[in-house]
Amino acid sequence: MIRHMIPKRICSIDFALIGPMEIRNLSTSKVITADTYDDDGFPIPMGLMDMHLGVIEPGLRCKTCNRKLDECPGHFGHIDFAMPVIHSGYSKVIKDVLSSTCSDCSRLLLPQERIDHYTSLLEKIHESEAGTTVTMQEHIRRAIREAVKAKTCPHCTEAQIKLTLDKPTTFREEGRKLTPKEVRSRLEKIPAGDLRTLGFNPETTRPEYMVLTVLPVPPVSVRPSITLESGERSEDDLTHKLVDVLRINQRLRENRDAGAPQLIVEDLWELLQYHVTTYFDNQTAGIPTARHRSGRPLKTIIQRLKGKEGRFRSNLSGKRVNFSARTVITPDPYLSINQVGVPEMAARELTVPVRTNIHNLQFMKWLMKENFDPSDPERYIPGINYMIRPDGRRVKLTDENWEFNLERLEPGFIVERHLMDGDIVLFNRQPSLHRMSMMAHEVRIMKGKTFRINLCVCPPYNADFDGDEMNLHVVQSEEARAEARILMRVQEHIRSPRFGGAVIGAIHDHITGMFLLTHGDASYDRDQTVRILSRIDYHGALPKPAYPKATGGPKWSGRQIFSALLPDDMNLEFNASVYFPERSVEENDDLDTIVEIRNGEMLRGPVDGRSISAFKGIILEEISRLKGPSAAREFIDLVTRLAVGALMETGCTTGIDDEDIPPEAILQIEDAMQGAMKGVNKLVTSYNKGNLESMPGRSLEETLEVEVMKKLGQARDKAGDIAGWHLGMDNFAVIMARSGARGSMLNLSQMAGSIGQQAVRGERISRGYEKRTLSHFNQGDLGAAAKGFVRSSYKHGLSPTEYFFHSMGGREGLVDTAVRTSRSGYMQRRLVNALEDLRVKYDGTVRNTANTVIQFSYGEDAVDPTRSKFGEGIDANDIVEAVAGGGK
Repeated sequence: MIRHMIPKRICSIDFALIGPMEIRNLSTSKVITADTYDDDGFPIPMGLMDMHLGVIEPGLRCKTCNRKLDECPGHFGHIDFAMPVIHSGYSKVIKDVLSSTCSDCSRLLLPQERIDHYTSLLEKIHESEAGTTVTMQEHIRRAIREAVKAKTCPHCTEAQIKLTLDKPTTFREEGRKLTPKEVRSRLEKIPAGDLRTLGFNPETTRPEYMVLTVLPVPPVSVRPSITLESGERSEDDLTHKLVDVLRINQRLRENRDAGAPQLIVEDLWELLQYHVTTYFDNQTAGIPTARHRSGRPLKTIIQRLKGKEGRFRSNLSGKRVNFSARTVITPDPYLSINQVGVPEMAARELTVPVRTNIHNLQFMKWLMKENFDPSDPERYIPGINYMIRPDGRRVKLTDENWEFNLERLEPGFIVERHLMDGDIVLFNRQPSLHRMSMMAHEVRIMKGKTFRINLCVCPPYNADFDGDEMNLHVVQSEEARAEARILMRVQEHIRSPRFGGAVIGAIHDHITGMFLLTHGDASYDRDQTVRILSRIDYHGALPKPAYPKATGGPKWSGRQIFSALLPDDMNLEFNASVYFPERSVEENDDLDTIVEIRNGEMLRGPVDGRSISAFKGIILEEISRLKGPSAAREFIDLVTRLAVGALMETGCTTGIDDEDIPPEAILQIEDAMQGAMKGVNKLVTSYNKGNLESMPGRSLEETLEVEVMKKLGQARDKAGDIAGWHLGMDNFAVIMARSGARGSMLNLSQMAGSIGQQAVRGERISRGYEKRTLSHFNQGDLGAAAKGFVRSSYKHGLSPTEYFFHSMGGREGLVDTAVRTSRSGYMQRRLVNALEDLRVKYDGTVRNTANTVIQFSYGEDAVDPTRSKFGEGIDANDIVEAVAGGGK
């Protein structure tokens, strides 16, 4: 008989409190004994390890379902309490319910018409599509606030006594303590008609269920015991806690039945309450933590679930996976940005399931043969570890059985082959802060033991090669492979959704190399030109030489070589990174700092960070926007190789002597420093005499600080300008800074000129000894040196006091970075969790899972940032220029 499954849709889910009857019905065994195993190591009946609750020993069968260890899901038991116990998780709800109901008749402290008003309101919200728990909770809270204000009961006119909660579970009325028994009896008396207004559904739940009379005992599989090497059994933390609960419960029952003094019974009752509270949550505020014999705090139910290491975040939202590898990353400029170099060792462990068919059957048989009988041991050929028969049986291939299975392999079998070139994998670096922290790469099997990546994909991963490790995940299904290739390939993520520019582009060496290739009158003879062009697999005749009559034969300019990478229809004009904004356009033109490209030919200017770098590169941005991701990927790959080729021809080296400045520059810097010191001393003197005029809205002290900081900042900048003037564009450190490859002129001016004022919390250094920063200075000294001004340069070296102040400033930077990282991490987590259900629908609106419109138009302008020009929907200037005939 064929059973047809009728598809059903879940209409709604109700959450309710579980009652004592349900707990008993769910239970398979009443637990009365605190012991677990007998002397023979066998579970004690009606104990915490009773075989009705499931089994964890191999060979034993569960007495409830008669299944073995791996088939039995486990079953609940129960403990009957001698006296009721308050569930600490609901103590706030109990307080709200007790405060808003009459202490005598247990009716809600609202007139009947108000109760009817709130009940109908809540039922309407419940029935409507737009009703959410949040809106219902608002009305429930309003009803409770209104009821709590009542001084007398509108139903029985009884005066109400104020109820207080001593956390976690003690209720008092004017100092008199309410026992859980009294609390439960009050809750039992609340009529069903008042419950809806209090937020309870009387059809499924009752408020007295928040006071426990029965405790469910979780199955043994939830709290398995382990056998130590010594042969002793070590019980789970939950079992430890349940043992405590059972023992105290037993003593309480015995004392109560024996008619023991009320004081002893109350003490035991409180102890039982403590054990039940810590069984649910061992970090409850206001009570001591329950500990193991060793002093370790017990990990009870709440601790198992909440937080980063809890069940949800650690085992459900994120888990450990198969088909993944992790190792150190190293650079390889000859890989495409789409590729990742995978070590042979990892490739032999990771497998891809392939379904055999008539087209690939012979290839699979060849792979299987090569795995066990390689024709060329030096060459990497993927092997096959397992094959899965059409009936689902997995067969492991070994030296003994591979030939037999080779003959049996036929279409319909699935084989698990090792990785090979061209396979698609996901590559990820933690922390995964944005979409581009996980992208799809194509595998390239390589020697060695590290993953190899192109340097241009470092910015989106925020990766460097000082020991960073990355994760690789092998995609298993055909559908997932197609999705990864189409949606997640690196070339699809060249443009960032954050700002609409390229996030993958040339970095460091590439920028320096291209700058040296194209700066000024850089030219290359035939051999050099051919060598450089061969790096990019250039096919075709060489262009006409730019300098046909140069000494030593015709020479080609670097710009001509670079033009080989540009599309024929490209027309651009922009200022390079080395452009001097303080000088006129004519001066900059003479200095060759304006880039001009006409019909794919570079006519003037250098290629630097402003042309090809990630985040700022205009040429790269133009190609990726107008020509698409494949053209952009090819351009980035070729720029990398061209830059390496150019550097091989010209060379680039930097050392400590790059920061050498001539003696006259040192004298100028010294004069500037002396002038600044005099200026500061003058300000301090006028402050001490009371002649300093305070700035609007600032005190005299603040005015002095602002003026001194301004003076010293100017001195540092002047020292930097003097040093920069004497460090020309023939200096490789300057080339790197000015072209946007690495560093800045400020770094160089601090190396050669002066380091400047050290600041802590944005102010000059003031804390230290009494009325002075260090014992090396006079008390009350407000001068530059005494307040953390470092006049030395890194090259010259710092004095001991300067070094100390510099360390203070540096320490603040480190601490600030660490604090900022954790703060922003948590902020991002909250933001992501708040926005995770938002989605752009096909009508262009942004909606959440309840189909509520959040934005009528995505981003309020319906522009996809990755297809925009730095966030702008259209590039008006480009269109005007093209129409006006600026282009071809």
